[in-house]
Amino acid sequence: MGFAACSWPVWRTDDFTHCFQQDYLKVLLPLIVIGISILQLAIQNILRAVKIKRNQGYEPLANGTTASVVHPNHTDLPPDEQPVEESDDDEGLTISGGRLALVKTTTKGSIVQADTPPGQTLSVIIEELAIAGLVGVNAIALMTGAYGKEWHSIAAVSGLAVWLYVLLLVSLRLLLGNIQWRVPRLWNHTAAIYSCQWLFSIAIFRSILIHPTSRLAQRLVIAEFALTTLLFVMAISTRKGNKTIILEWEDGIQPGRENLASLFSQYTFSWVDSIVYDGWKEPFDMKRVWNLLPKDKAASILATYRQFKKTTSLAFHLVKFFKGLLVIQALWAIVGAVFTFAPTLLLKAILEYVETYPSTTPRNVLWLYVILLPVTDAVRSVADGQALWIGRKICINLRAILVGEIYAKALRRKASAGKDSALGADKKKDETKQTGILARAKRFLGFGKEAEKDKSPTVNGAADADKDKDKAVDTDEQANLGTIINLMSVDSFKVSEVTAYLHFLVASAPTQLLVSVILLYQVMGLSAIPGFVVMALLLPVNIAFGKGFSSTQKKIMAATDKRIHTTNEILQNIRIIKYFAWEHRFAKIVDEKRRAELKALRRRFMLWAAAVAVWNTVPILITFFSFLIYTLVEKKPLYPSVAFTAISLFMLLRYPLDQLGDMIAHVQESQVSVDRIEEFLAEEETEKFEQLGTENIDENGNKVIGFRNATFIWGSKTTVAEDGTMAFRLLDLDVDFKIGKLNVVTGPTGCGKTSLLMALLGEMTIMSGCVYLPGGRSREDVKPDPETGLAETCAYVAQQAWLVNASIKDNILFSAPYDEQRYRDVIVACALEHDLEILDNGDETLVGEKGIALSGGQKQRISLARAVYSNSKHLLLDDCLSAVDSHTAKWIFNNCIMGPLMTYRTCILVSHNIPLCVPHSDFVLTMNNGRITGQGTPQELIAAGKLGDEAALQKSTPGSAHVSRVPSRVPSSVGEESGAITLVNEADGSDPHRKPKSPKKEHKKQDAMEEEKAIGAVKWPVMKLYLGSMGGWWFWILAATVFGTQQFSGVASSLWIKEWANQYSNEAARKSAQFNMNSQSYSSQTLSPTYFASIATSFKEDDTMVSVTKTSDVNAFYYLSVLAIIGVAGALAALFRDLWIFLGSLSASWKLHNRLMRTVTGARFKFFDVTPLGQMMNRFSKDLEAIDQEVAPVAIGVMSCGLAIVVTVVLIACITPAFLIAGVFITLAFVLLGQFYLHSSRDLKRLESLEKSPLFQQFGETLSGVTTIRAYGDERRFIRDNLARINKQLRPFIYLWAANRWLAFRTDILGDFVAFFAGVFVVRGLGVVDPGSAGISLSYAIGFADNILWLVRLYAMNEQNMNSVERIKEYLDVEQEAAAIVEENRPPGNWPANGSVEFINYSTRYRQELDPVLRNLTFKIEAREKIGIVGRTGAGKSSLTLAIFRALEADEGKILIDDVDIGQIGLRDLREAITIVPQEPTLFMGTIRTNLDPFDLHTDEEIFAVLRRVHLIGADEVTGRKSTAAIPEATIAINGIVSEDSEPSRPPTATNKNVFLDLSSPVTESGNNLSQGQRQLLCLARALLKKPNVLVMDEATASIDYATDSAIQETIRELTSTIITIAHRLQTIVDYDKVLVLDKGRIVEYGHPWELLKKADGTFRSMCEMSGDFSTLSTAAKKAYKAKQLVDVDDEDDEGAASAVAEIKSQTESATTVTQESS
Repeated sequence: MGFAACSWPVWRTDDFTHCFQQDYLKVLLPLIVIGISILQLAIQNILRAVKIKRNQGYEPLANGTTASVVHPNHTDLPPDEQPVEESDDDEGLTISGGRLALVKTTTKGSIVQADTPPGQTLSVIIEELAIAGLVGVNAIALMTGAYGKEWHSIAAVSGLAVWLYVLLLVSLRLLLGNIQWRVPRLWNHTAAIYSCQWLFSIAIFRSILIHPTSRLAQRLVIAEFALTTLLFVMAISTRKGNKTIILEWEDGIQPGRENLASLFSQYTFSWVDSIVYDGWKEPFDMKRVWNLLPKDKAASILATYRQFKKTTSLAFHLVKFFKGLLVIQALWAIVGAVFTFAPTLLLKAILEYVETYPSTTPRNVLWLYVILLPVTDAVRSVADGQALWIGRKICINLRAILVGEIYAKALRRKASAGKDSALGADKKKDETKQTGILARAKRFLGFGKEAEKDKSPTVNGAADADKDKDKAVDTDEQANLGTIINLMSVDSFKVSEVTAYLHFLVASAPTQLLVSVILLYQVMGLSAIPGFVVMALLLPVNIAFGKGFSSTQKKIMAATDKRIHTTNEILQNIRIIKYFAWEHRFAKIVDEKRRAELKALRRRFMLWAAAVAVWNTVPILITFFSFLIYTLVEKKPLYPSVAFTAISLFMLLRYPLDQLGDMIAHVQESQVSVDRIEEFLAEEETEKFEQLGTENIDENGNKVIGFRNATFIWGSKTTVAEDGTMAFRLLDLDVDFKIGKLNVVTGPTGCGKTSLLMALLGEMTIMSGCVYLPGGRSREDVKPDPETGLAETCAYVAQQAWLVNASIKDNILFSAPYDEQRYRDVIVACALEHDLEILDNGDETLVGEKGIALSGGQKQRISLARAVYSNSKHLLLDDCLSAVDSHTAKWIFNNCIMGPLMTYRTCILVSHNIPLCVPHSDFVLTMNNGRITGQGTPQELIAAGKLGDEAALQKSTPGSAHVSRVPSRVPSSVGEESGAITLVNEADGSDPHRKPKSPKKEHKKQDAMEEEKAIGAVKWPVMKLYLGSMGGWWFWILAATVFGTQQFSGVASSLWIKEWANQYSNEAARKSAQFNMNSQSYSSQTLSPTYFASIATSFKEDDTMVSVTKTSDVNAFYYLSVLAIIGVAGALAALFRDLWIFLGSLSASWKLHNRLMRTVTGARFKFFDVTPLGQMMNRFSKDLEAIDQEVAPVAIGVMSCGLAIVVTVVLIACITPAFLIAGVFITLAFVLLGQFYLHSSRDLKRLESLEKSPLFQQFGETLSGVTTIRAYGDERRFIRDNLARINKQLRPFIYLWAANRWLAFRTDILGDFVAFFAGVFVVRGLGVVDPGSAGISLSYAIGFADNILWLVRLYAMNEQNMNSVERIKEYLDVEQEAAAIVEENRPPGNWPANGSVEFINYSTRYRQELDPVLRNLTFKIEAREKIGIVGRTGAGKSSLTLAIFRALEADEGKILIDDVDIGQIGLRDLREAITIVPQEPTLFMGTIRTNLDPFDLHTDEEIFAVLRRVHLIGADEVTGRKSTAAIPEATIAINGIVSEDSEPSRPPTATNKNVFLDLSSPVTESGNNLSQGQRQLLCLARALLKKPNVLVMDEATASIDYATDSAIQETIRELTSTIITIAHRLQTIVDYDKVLVLDKGRIVEYGHPWELLKKADGTFRSMCEMSGDFSTLSTAAKKAYKAKQLVDVDDEDDEGAASAVAEIKSQTESATTVTQESS
């Protein structure tokens, strides 16, 4: 026999053959390992040399050369976030030739520490000594010939060679360790060789113990084994690579410890111990959660990803990117899958042995089997654990990539005013028109398709019109905000989640299928084929289920998108909805959306239950057919051994099949999500950087800011609406703004002033011409001029102030360096000083989401302060004086815009305030309807009559022009304005004059994103809330019955098979074996491959026994039929069980959402002041999704596992009571493990949910402020912030999964102990215990461990899901407003018929602990009087309006409207009867009609009438539902003088259509396609449409040009209702019937304006004097007073009175308004 030619089989009874040991284990295999090592080292070094050579010859070009060509991408990773290449061999530890140092410049606030493994050098020296020992052992063997003489002691020679090679490698590691000539990754080679050698030597070691050849050989082998073991243990228990690792403490967060772990620690997840222990000691908070590894941080992943060229679709691109990890994952999965079958086969072998006992085989073989039982399973456990852990790593990397890419894309979105696209939807669907109130309401929110179909042109795209983008040539669509947030929260989550389990699909399931098919064929021969056929048929069924899941998922997601979008809009506009008492109507709309969502969900649950039922019936079918053929066709005797092995394998076979079906479904689902993301990433991007370039230099080389023959449009260039009109355009712009000077842009409402700024910023689509502005470079790349300290960048103040949810100070600094003096100056110049004194936390006050905690004027001034504080040389200010009152406007203009802070700076100011701004400007531009009608110096334009009398009138009294320095304090009256309705603003209602409190208040830093996190276990009330929502006691009784039946069917089938086996002779019956079909009951609903051995127990019959029982004795058919019936019954019970629970879960979903919606919309106003929208939306999206989709299946699992454990314990106790002793200890260990795990996992899960809020919130914030961020060129900083938030959210996530793997490995090991002890118990009792009992004991024991693992796991998941219920419950308990309707106190139907309002000793406060904001007010407003309310900031003006609407409830006193005490009636009755026009215009997505009349209560004619009254439609414009021709928009008519267009010859196509002529014109999210002024007018129209008898106006016309404003005031004067106005512009109220002056919540003066003006020291008089407009105001007041006297005295003489009034009105008009003459 030649070398390595051993005869087969190599295993004889109890050992390997001598030939195999000598030739293979000692010679061939070790040499192959060494060969592979040498080959790899050679290839690696050759490649390395080539790379070094190539790098020496290549010199990269300096960046400067290409800068002019390439547009810098502002959304790339910031340079400081670019990670340094970090290769595995080296991990960058080199200092001046030596090793050990830093990888990259660390982020600020980090401490770096180099962590060296203990005994780094010592361990290598010990390795050297051990290897020397091994070389010695092999040398002795060679000299003495101890390993056998044949083949010249080849074994000893090869051993010598192997260990000498290893000695060389270890010496290299020791000597070259810290110099640059070192060979990378040597440690990996030595560790691998040790492991292989150890495996080979185990077999030889065992053999020499049981069959010693000679004493010397035995000693040598033992010595070799001992030394190899030492090396192996050292290799797996020292740090991987035995190298120094850099730990970075970023902001005090502990670095992750995973890279410090040894191989053993990584495979067993021991490095997680400290996390779990930490979490068990005390609840986790974010500070104590470790950091991610450097290579897993978002910046590092994105940097690598972006260098990877994309050539295919996104899905394939991602697979290619992760291919390395995916391959390793698949290899681990294959190992795990193969070892899955080991327990089955070992169990079979053990029982065969027991059965043939006493036999010739030595007992050591049995011990070998029993020991291998836990060992093989531990290997499986390690392999599965590693595959899943690698999956989780891919998962967090993928999530970072997707969220990072979506965010960067959002920063590059095009700002346009088109339509929303539905991502991933089929673009073909065309819904039929719907009628009815709900359908109307649906369309109102923009979901009815007809609202979208009409691509009407849109008017002036406003500042933050970041809504939409065009997709194809003629569609002007892009994803809306809700969809984008969904992409980030739901889709990226789904895609990353599926990668964690991909290995099931590609590796694990196919391997298991293969192995079980081979084994089955060995057991049953041809009879196995029908089983395979049924299996094969099952795969398409499973795939069909998968497809079904995917399509229902699509439907659910579409429905969820719609519901979330509606909810989002409701919560954004909750104030106006509450003021108008529309909560119940909007709740109906949401209910309809919710109904559609739950309908889709119901279909999904039905499918799910059907899938589980199929899954349960398949094994029954298979066993039935296979045994039928085996017994009736092949006529073979069906011995128990065959039967049980076959059933066991068939049961095993359905897992991979189910996994395949399941995974295919999941992969398809995530494919949908990937496609949605890809579609979004492919949307059109802003052309800003192409339009502006890097320099603002024209063709003559001059620096320019302005336009050259440019025409711009909103949206796509080619989009034409159905009626042939285009979107709003700016036509033929040719402007040169004066650099370094003040430029003013003015014109009527809606003429395109904001669009002009947008075009200048590059946000509009350019159709022709050029635009110049230095805005194309990132702020961080532009160096400030050393002399002036100003940089060539832009700052922009949007008309609707955009603030981030941080402190006021952070908003003003906007991350610029803090300069104390400049900061003070800016605060004073922007009149913010008083506001900061009044606010509780000064400039550390949080502005809240979208600045909710501040008034409109405060937001506007903070936004202005941000621009002025920045070092930008060019400022674009969009109407920043509109939200403040007149004297504050004057102060800001003089001290800020004309002040020293603006020296050398260009300012382009859009304003209606012509008298204030124009005289001091250097350049004025007038616009009308998208065209420039005049430009030049103020003098030129006044001379040409382009500015009307307004500016001329002002010319005579020039104000203080340039102020040389900023005053040190703001005069006390400046900065007053009627704050919006806010909590912070007036919370202490204190005196703005008061001295700053002597000890400076400690401003405690608040965190904008603080969100409460519950601590400890989920409490019973939370469980009760959910279980109660599912159904009453009868529901649960039925549920319990169904669960019991389903479990019982499993036990019944076990017992029936035992019965059947007993039919064979006693001899055979003694050997009947058992298996447990039931221990797997849970896995049917999970992806997790569980422990299948449990089911398998069987044994071969000995040939000698075949004669005992002939087949004919047993009626196999009868037993088979009963078995099938039991199985089918069990499957039906399972189907009913699932359906029943799902039904309950749907009912709970509906009830909880309903209650949540009702309580949130019914909450007090202050709830919305303090709760960020992001937190509320999180409840409505993520938490509700968990309740809808996760709770039910997991709950089913918990109950099944619990029951299965009970059943198992009972059965084992009946058969082998002794096992219970072991069982008790094992259970205790499990309980302990469960405790550790539950504590930490619960906290980590909670933190993970909490950290989602800041991410979502920053996302929403960015989307709404994208124009501002781009204008500042500050994208990089937001990207940096986003990356930090991604990391922060991934930290708890990945360690939660680490804890999961930790638990799984430990439960597996405990389970192996169970099996081991059961085996020991069998060996000890040989000859006493019969094989049948042995089989039952072993199989159930193994199943027991598995069920407990799932119980702990699912219980934890259930707790985590209940965490969502808990977060929702938190909102179910918020303080509610009073009842909507109080039946016994309903006011009469026509109330309030007259509209008198009376306050009687009224006081109120915001919260119990604060001072009153209104103190003992007593005054009366007569019916139909017009009252103005004035007062300083914090005087309580807004609180007064809140009191009328009962947003604040009375502390004492009462308010009567028409003698009805409003405190006694229902809120809906009150709010529907009176109307408010709030300061912030609030519009909904939909059409103009749905905004004015969302519930279809008025005719078109009524709507057009109010639009005319608010001058959105000119007097001579023709109205119609669809206007066919583009009607040139007439300029606004005032007093009958209509100024006409000076170019009648222009063809009509080139004008912009008035969108208000068509009620179906679309209104985008928040009305962003209309200008701010148009929005305010639309809100006013909405109020007038209600024909209220009491109208409250909170500075409702701040953003409207003066001419329109006068016209509106005219309209308001004609109203016959009681009007209460909070005024900023004193002109608006100076001719009212009365003025109420408030201060510190008390009435100071109350009377006719003229009477108050006559008081020499009156407060009102001083305010009028401050405004600089005293003479005009007093004239107007006097006229109005006279008119009133006339009317009062001479009531009968109607004619006289009327003519007097008319005359006075015309005089008033001439004093206070402008006749507008357009070009």
